[in-house]
Formats: sequence, C-alpha cells, structure tokens
Amino acid sequence: MRSSPRLFLALQLLVAASAHAAGAAPAPALAYRPQAQVSGAIRNYGFGLGGALAAWERAFRKYHPGITFKDTLPTSDAAFPGLVTDQADLGFDGGEPAITEALSFYETRGYPASSVIVASGSFDTEGKSNGPVVFVNAANPITSLTIDQLDGIFGSQRNGTLHGFVWSPEGARGPDRDIRRWGQLGLAGKWANRSIQTYGHGPSGTTRFFQLRVLGNSDKWNPNYREYVETGSKQIAQADKSQQRLGARWMLGQELARDPYGIGWSTMSQARGINGIKLVAIAPRGGGKPVYPSQATFQDRTYPLVRNIYVYFDRKPGAPLDPKLKEFLRFILSDEGQRIVAGAGYLPLPAREIEKQRAKLN
Repeated sequence: MRSSPRLFLALQLLVAASAHAAGAAPAPALAYRPQAQVSGAIRNYGFGLGGALAAWERAFRKYHPGITFKDTLPTSDAAFPGLVTDQADLGFDGGEPAITEALSFYETRGYPASSVIVASGSFDTEGKSNGPVVFVNAANPITSLTIDQLDGIFGSQRNGTLHGFVWSPEGARGPDRDIRRWGQLGLAGKWANRSIQTYGHGPSGTTRFFQLRVLGNSDKWNPNYREYVETGSKQIAQADKSQQRLGARWMLGQELARDPYGIGWSTMSQARGINGIKLVAIAPRGGGKPVYPSQATFQDRTYPLVRNIYVYFDRKPGAPLDPKLKEFLRFILSDEGQRIVAGAGYLPLPAREIEKQRAKLN
C-alpha cells in the first residue's frame, strides 16, 4: 500500500523525535540561589514572550520583594530603541539585531550591546519564533544537506560577510561554490542536469536569521529565489487577502508540492497539513551528523537552525553587571525560570546552554 506524502512527513517527525529521546540524558539541576539581595527598579522594553516576562517578574519578587518592574512591551522592535535612548535596562527581543540597531547602540555608547539567550524559538507553535526548516518535493530523493550546501543553493558568490555591523572578508566565497543543478548534490539520471528552483520567505525576522546562519549575513541570493511571507500575517497585501498567493502556505502547497526540482525553506507552523513535500535533515556548517527538525532536536538545539530569544543590555567592557540585572537574568536562566519559558510556548534551554549563558553574566 502506498503511503501519502502527509503520512510520510508525520512518520519522519515521529522517527526523529523517538530516536533522539531514546538517547537523551536528564539535565542536571540548575536551581536559582540568590547571590545577593537586591532592590530597585528594572525597566524592560521589547516584547513579553507570551506572558513569560510577567511570570518571571512575579516569581523573582518572591526572592527579592524590594524589586519593582516598569515594562514597555509593544514589540521586539522596541528593545534596541529603549536601550539606545536609555529608557531601558533590559531589551527583550525575539531575534538578532538589524544592522541599524547594532550600529545605533555602538554609535551612542562606543561598544556593542551585550546579550544572553534566554529561550529557544518554538518548533511548530505559530508566532513563537519558529526556526526555518527545509523542504523538497516529495518525489526528490535528497534526504539531507549541510549548511554549506544550503549556502550554495540559496546564496551567491560574495566578497564578505557581516558580523554585527562589521563587513569582513571572512566567509567570502566564489562562484565555484554556487550550487545550481541537482547533479552537484550527487543526484543522477533525470535529476543531474535539472536546475534547482529555490523558494523561501521574503523580508522578515526569520529571513534575517536564515541569512545570518546560512548566507553569512549577506543579502546575495540565488537569482531565481522566490519570496513569500507568512500566510495570514500582517505582511499579506490587501490585494492578496483572498487567495494569499504570496503566502508561504501557497508556496509550499501549490508551488513546491508541484515542482519536483524545487527546494524551499519555511517554518513547521506554515507547513502544517500540506501534502506533496518532505523535510530535509540538516548538518551543521563545517561537518557533523545531519539532524531532522523535530520537537526534540529543537529542544536540545542539535538542529542547526533553532532560533534564539535574547535579552540585550548595556555593559561597558570589563565592568561588572548591575547586581539587580544580574540576579534577574540568573533567575531566568534557572530551572524555575526555564519552566516558565515552557509554559509560554517557547522552548527551555538545555543545561549546557544555560551554563554557557550564565557565564556571560560574570
């Protein structure tokens, strides 16, 4: 009996999650223990992480009743303006700063903003900073790709890469690393000389993340790249509201599913219930085992394209962090703080990542 593409996609996810869970070890406890009793006001700008920030504040005040919070939380886009204008102590942001944000902070302070990662973006919960996943047509024999191959497929030759706001020759590459035909990826027969057709998202935070992780933060794309936005989002033009032909669900279900030579990236929340496409496992840049996207591999961050939720703050190089900010961030980066993350629809950090982020506070 021939299985449907939808069933195949579901089985891919089940197998990936089960295999990963079988080898997972329990995380060590990272309980919050105050290093100092603190008081005063903490000003937060940005977004509230689906209620997580308010829950963190309530729980933190049980340990430090002398702390008060002043929150201005219209959107992630407010995080850097709040810091730059000295209206905020902490900026809560669902992504990496745009070049204008990083530059504006540097130009007013003379050094870059500091940050810690406090959560991972969701695997498939809509609106929770979903990480990009890669799909091909269900008939395509490709099962895995590396980040370097994705760069060759979706990107183009470049003479530099962007690190924050600094344009560096590191990561430059020539046209010899462009991948434009399926034969360059090892496919033979009818596939070998077929052009690779590329699909993905247009300008958005998710696209900026894809550019950062895959294209070296360059904006040089494969010339045949076709851009779409999230179906149902505010980015859909009024003229396209009825059919949403420029939405990602249309791209996945009506174009990629009918294009055997296509490859596209989107998010799992946009792909829900769509037939005719299949997931591709991704290996990290520089080598490593390909990993299928799943709840488990997003949770433990072994999938290479998991998004980050950040808190940005002003810390002069070599200077200690304000004790009240340090204590609040230590609380967020604790078992108790990370349980609150899970309740808000984001993914808590694994223990090794918590320890890495805590170390930045010292």
